[in-house]
Amino acid sequence: MSITAEKRKPVRIWVDGCFDLMHFGHFNALRQAKAMGDYLVVGVHSDAEIEHHKGPTVMKEDERYAAVAACKWVDEVVPNAPYLTSLEYMDKYNCDFCVHGDDITTMADGTDCYQVVKDAGRYRECKRTNDISTTELVGRMLLMTKDHHKRRGSIGSSSISSVNTAEVGTFSTGGSKTKPDTKVSHFLPTSRKIVQFSEGKEPKAGDKVVYVDGTFDLFHTGHIEFLKRAKQMGDYLLVGIHDDQTVNAVKGVNYPLMNLHERVLSVLACRYVDEVVIGAPYSVSDQVLEKVYKVDVVVHGNTPSLNDTDGQDPYQLAKDRGIYVEIDNPQNSVTTESIIERIITHRKVFEERQRRKEQKAILEREAEKAEKAAAAAASQ
Repeated sequence: MSITAEKRKPVRIWVDGCFDLMHFGHFNALRQAKAMGDYLVVGVHSDAEIEHHKGPTVMKEDERYAAVAACKWVDEVVPNAPYLTSLEYMDKYNCDFCVHGDDITTMADGTDCYQVVKDAGRYRECKRTNDISTTELVGRMLLMTKDHHKRRGSIGSSSISSVNTAEVGTFSTGGSKTKPDTKVSHFLPTSRKIVQFSEGKEPKAGDKVVYVDGTFDLFHTGHIEFLKRAKQMGDYLLVGIHDDQTVNAVKGVNYPLMNLHERVLSVLACRYVDEVVIGAPYSVSDQVLEKVYKVDVVVHGNTPSLNDTDGQDPYQLAKDRGIYVEIDNPQNSVTTESIIERIITHRKVFEERQRRKEQKAILEREAEKAEKAAAAAASQ
């Protein structure tokens, strides 16, 4: 066999991180990393490691492992990966190089987590996604108190994603590495970003099309497990995602925490999802069942759903047509409300976490400036 006929060796990529409150910024980094090679190995740090270097996590390590594994660009998950990225660990998993965002990540003592890998020439960078971070999502939830965390019927309903920043004192808008303590989302995707996340796959002739809908706020393992079970009901999974105004009208104060665009990208990154309907109506309609694709079955979890604003059952049409199916939700499943409750219950712990993160971000910016200045001086 000639050398040219030999099969090219697959390029294996290493990415590691906390992946706490997995969001579309994480997913976008994994998408970019996978595009640099063929096989993506993702190391996820343990709760203990993260606690030492950054502070407490919101999601438990098993939840974070599962969230990463559900990303369609991930081929392998390595639990309990070391916080300091080492060549030995990369070699253990036969990875050619490591990919990280274009921002510095440091150990508890301030040293660059990736310096050894950089020095060995086995480091690549991808573009960090602005306007989203775990710290910002925690900040949005810290805007809530137990008094504010109410269902519909409250006076003056407004979502966290559209709250007036003048009402929340020093909280600023548009989260970034330089201002990690931000809470209000102004993220607006381009059509290109949506195309990058979408598979663009159509159902084949004879495919059984399954439709589910929901808010999918703080996209989490409860959502993932539901989508996995729904996909098993057919061949093609179509997911309707309600817009911000609809969610707020139905659920009331504080919802949604993530805006429609943020929620859409998170759902599109899930390996069980084939297509989404952006801004789907709260009540399943003829348009949903017939106009997008011919829907064969409408699936919902066995937890009660809130009625539409007109008081009607949102799944009545599907029930009347005999295509409505309920599936069991896993016991002790994570919910958006249970995540929020974790933050509210341990409010002071997470407020201290936010303070530490902001201080660390300042130090990282200073280190980044110093590194650029040294590089510029060396080039002269």
